[in-house]
Amino acid sequence: MSARLADVIAVLDEAYPPGLAHDWDSVGLVCGDPGDIVDSVTVAVDATAEVVDTVGPRTLLLAHHPLLLRGVDTVATSTPKGALIHRLIRAGSALFTAHTNADAANPGVSDALAAALGLTVEAVLEPASGELPSTVGTGRIGTLPRPQRFADFVAWVNSALPQTTWGVRGAGDPDAMVTRVAVCGGSGDSFLAAVADAGVQAYVTADLRHHPADEHRRSSGVGLVDVAHWASEYPWCTQAAELLRAHFGEALPVTVCPLRTDPWNIEYPRGDHES
Repeated sequence: MSARLADVIAVLDEAYPPGLAHDWDSVGLVCGDPGDIVDSVTVAVDATAEVVDTVGPRTLLLAHHPLLLRGVDTVATSTPKGALIHRLIRAGSALFTAHTNADAANPGVSDALAAALGLTVEAVLEPASGELPSTVGTGRIGTLPRPQRFADFVAWVNSALPQTTWGVRGAGDPDAMVTRVAVCGGSGDSFLAAVADAGVQAYVTADLRHHPADEHRRSSGVGLVDVAHWASEYPWCTQAAELLRAHFGEALPVTVCPLRTDPWNIEYPRGDHES
C-alpha cells in the first residue's frame, strides 16, 4: 500500500490551491522528494517533535501550520526545527504544509469548524479578492439546526470541540437567541468589523484579544466565542484525511494525529476559597 508523493501533492494542491495562500505564507512541500513513494500519511495541525515521533518511515506528514516561516537561515540539527527536518529525511518521510490556502479553500478550515458545530454553511465571511468564486475566502457563515440561547450555544461549542487548557470563553448576552453564526478557524479578531455587519448573532474564532473584543462589544450585539487556536483548526485534519482517503482508498493509509499540540498545557482553576 503506497502512492507516489507527487500524486498526493497533486490532490492536495487541487483541493487547497497554493495560489490562495497569503503573500507572507509558506505552503507546499517543505522536505521530501516528489518522486519518492510514501506508504502512509499523517495529518496534524502542527509539526512538533511529539507529532514527528508518531510518523513512521516513508510517511507524508501533512501539517496545517508552516514549520519554516520567518527568517529561516539554517536547518542544522542543532536547531529544534532543523532536527525535525533531518529526522523526517532520514526516515525517507516528507513534510507538506497547507495553511492560508486551506483557510480560504472551499471546503477549507472554516468549513470543517462549521461542520463540527453542526452549522449549515450559507456564505463566506470575508470573500477572497479578485476574480475568484464567492465561495472562496476566509471564515464562513451558517445556521444552527434550531435557535439556542447564547449561553447554551457557548456550552455546545465547548462540548463539540476538543478540550484544551485554554477552554471556551463567551462574551455577550447569555439570553440572546442565536440562529446564525460566523466562524473562522484560527486567529479571527481582524474580521470583527465584517462579523458586525454579517447578520449573525454569534462569532466563533480563536485568539481574541482584549481590546478588539472590548471595542466590538461596545458597538455590536454579536456574541463572541473564543476557543483555543488548535481546537478551532483540528477539525480540518479529518477533512484533509477524508479527502485523501476518498482519492487513494486502501492504497494509502491516512491517519489523523490525536495529539493535542496546543502550546498551553497547565491550568489552575481557583477554589471557592481563593480570590
